[in-house]
Amino acid sequence: MALKITQKAVPAVLLLVLLCLMIIASTIGSANIPLSDVARIVISPIFPGADDGVKQSFKIIIRMVRLPRVLLSVLAGMGLAISGAVFQGIFRNPMANPYILGVSSGAAFGATLGMILGLQITFLGVGAVPLSAFIGAIGASLLVYILSGGGKSVMPLLLSGIALGFFLTALMSLLMYFNRDQLERIVYWSMGSFNAANWTKVALTAPVILSGGIVILFFARDLNLMVLGDDTARGLGIPVRYSRIIFLLTSTIITASAVSVSGIIGFVGLIIPHIIRIITGPDHRTLIPNSMLAGGIFLLLSDTLARTVLSPTEIPVGIITSLAGAPYFLLLLYQRRKQFI
Repeated sequence: MALKITQKAVPAVLLLVLLCLMIIASTIGSANIPLSDVARIVISPIFPGADDGVKQSFKIIIRMVRLPRVLLSVLAGMGLAISGAVFQGIFRNPMANPYILGVSSGAAFGATLGMILGLQITFLGVGAVPLSAFIGAIGASLLVYILSGGGKSVMPLLLSGIALGFFLTALMSLLMYFNRDQLERIVYWSMGSFNAANWTKVALTAPVILSGGIVILFFARDLNLMVLGDDTARGLGIPVRYSRIIFLLTSTIITASAVSVSGIIGFVGLIIPHIIRIITGPDHRTLIPNSMLAGGIFLLLSDTLARTVLSPTEIPVGIITSLAGAPYFLLLLYQRRKQFI
């Protein structure tokens, strides 16, 4: 009984930790801002006048720099963790991640093309590179879906995603080879960063990731049954192909949205669902929301370290997530090695 109560408390604990870390992360940076001032600035839209007496420079730093970055990193972490949990369920493969359908390769190729062509277009305040990355990610996933025969089976999807990923990576490398003046910019983008975060990106990303998470949670029971196998799921009344399309489409859009504003950030969608399964079990009705919160926490912590550990130099956040995620995943595999023998 105590275990059940603890598991039920996990979402509340994760949410509380996330909110506290968001406030603490907003205080950390080249300018150390007191926690009390941050709290007053944050609540001032709800309680006008709460930030009276706070330095104007502090208000600008928190509202225009740190809060958008904190929120965007949390949203991206949520999106990648949700998608990772879904893809691991669909493919019934613990090594599946949000980039398995070529989303990362498509986004990287699109972003590279946007940089090399020097595109100056904007859409709803978003620049050419994020737009190119989003279009590339969606386009790659659609191509994988078509090549795999419409998602009738998971194996063609998996193989098509791997093949297209290698092909797009080769094309990106070719573009980089012939455009070496853009090499540093392309490499830095591909490592992941939130240094260009702003309220426009937050406003466009939040509805996609949050509404996508709600859709996935609504169909979580279907995903529980699909993990048992297509034939079993059909026997229990689940329209497998229809449900798979919903999961693939929603997860792809969520991942593309996250990648387009952050670059390619690894291991979030791979290790977070594993950690949450250990804590709360494999039921996707609890796995999805808990992974969502834990993903936000993990990427927020990683980004805070990325921008502060070698301040004023900023480390790409993808390096931090890989340094933290890879050893943990290897440890997890080592502890469970008997299951694979």
